[in-house]
Amino acid sequence: MLKGTKLYSIFKGKCPVCHNGDMYLEKNPYKLSQTLKMHERCPSCDTKYKIEPSFFYGAMYVSYAVGIAFATAAFVICYWMFGLGRNISFTAIIITLLIFLPVIARVSRNIWINFFFKYDKSRNRA
Repeated sequence: MLKGTKLYSIFKGKCPVCHNGDMYLEKNPYKLSQTLKMHERCPSCDTKYKIEPSFFYGAMYVSYAVGIAFATAAFVICYWMFGLGRNISFTAIIITLLIFLPVIARVSRNIWINFFFKYDKSRNRA
């Protein structure tokens, strides 16, 4: 449904150019030793993911914003929806960030790489 949009590549972890190849060696982000291990190139269209050394350092800035979004959601749910106190809400924020750390790291990389690549329908082989 979203294929052809940046959101598809970001949420599915697919190549930002062809939307077919997986970017990561392991689909499950909770296999912590494999969380950030990526293919060098797209298995489908041969796009090189790491376009320069240290390319994904920029994803750290994105991960800050994504982490703030997760923390805000945890706070709103705990404090405003359930009426829990500030200390419990703060604890919930910490737990949420720890649990979702691998997901935040991957989504941040996916957002970062999608700043630099554009979907190309002609390279979509499926």
